[in-house]
Amino acid sequence: MRSRLPPIERYTERLLLRPFRRRDLETLYQAVAASGEELAEYLPWATTRFTRPGASRFIKESMRSWREGRAYDFSIRLRDRPEQHIGNISLWHLSRTSRSGEIGYWIRTDHTGQGIATEATLETLKVGFRYLNMHRIILRVAIGNDASERVAAKLGFVREGILREEIQVGNRWMDHSLWSLLEHEYRAKIPNQPDPYL
Repeated sequence: MRSRLPPIERYTERLLLRPFRRRDLETLYQAVAASGEELAEYLPWATTRFTRPGASRFIKESMRSWREGRAYDFSIRLRDRPEQHIGNISLWHLSRTSRSGEIGYWIRTDHTGQGIATEATLETLKVGFRYLNMHRIILRVAIGNDASERVAAKLGFVREGILREEIQVGNRWMDHSLWSLLEHEYRAKIPNQPDPYL
């Protein structure tokens, strides 16, 4: 299994997924600020206290994690508007021995409902299964986040159950549904097209 992912840009039909750069600070901050109320419903870090220094710390940690092969955070951008940050998608190892990983994402509020999360997740699955040779990839979805549950179902993930009071968001403990996709399920569902990044 490859333990490190080259920090290269990846393209889908509509999207550019690329590692974060220091100069992304303002576009990241603006995207979170524009989506703060919706993100804060499900994500503990997405509060009104998310600041430019907080965005800077995230970017520095993201770059360090990428270099160390711990996690791979992608800035999601439209191919025809690459100057605007419209979300994040991340892939990280849960267990190298068991070849398992997890994907997490968020999409800027004014770009939800357009299939962006599905398209970005599909490309990130390709990274996990075809490049990092993962066997199992999971998604954890906050109960009530129906849009993300639809993404998981559409991509063939299997809903395994409920993780009770798994994360505290504000003063609330939130349950999450656990979804998984296995390598053979991915390969059966997704055509084995050539990958220009391999």
